[in-house]
Amino acid sequence: MLIRPFARTDRAATIALWRRCELVRPWNDPDRDIDRKLAVDDGLFLVGERDAELVAAMMVGYDGHRGWVNYLAVDPELQGQGIGRLLMQEAERRLEAIGCPKLNLQVRNENEAVLAFYRALGYRVDAAVSLGKRLIPDG
Repeated sequence: MLIRPFARTDRAATIALWRRCELVRPWNDPDRDIDRKLAVDDGLFLVGERDAELVAAMMVGYDGHRGWVNYLAVDPELQGQGIGRLLMQEAERRLEAIGCPKLNLQVRNENEAVLAFYRALGYRVDAAVSLGKRLIPDG
């Protein structure tokens, strides 16, 4: 599998993948999220290809304090084959290379399968509460 930076021509395939993985929510416009990520231009928006087909994607970020992973998606027909693990290893490698001391991510508390995936990779629940406030409504 090839893991590479997102290209503008990947937009439709990435959004379709996110939809197949049920990551899109009414309050998050995926087109706007892509535009926002591309505006940062940090090279940490990654996709995975197999046989020249986009089968995985993830947005990675680093704010100087913590790294973050958002929109990690693997084609549902290919889940369980180690693709998600490869993506997370690549995210960790890239973040560590730029001096990121800790990687955070958020998972909906009812998503037991995804929680188990991250636990298997060594992630643990932090003793913290995640708070959010929408500044720009998407929908």
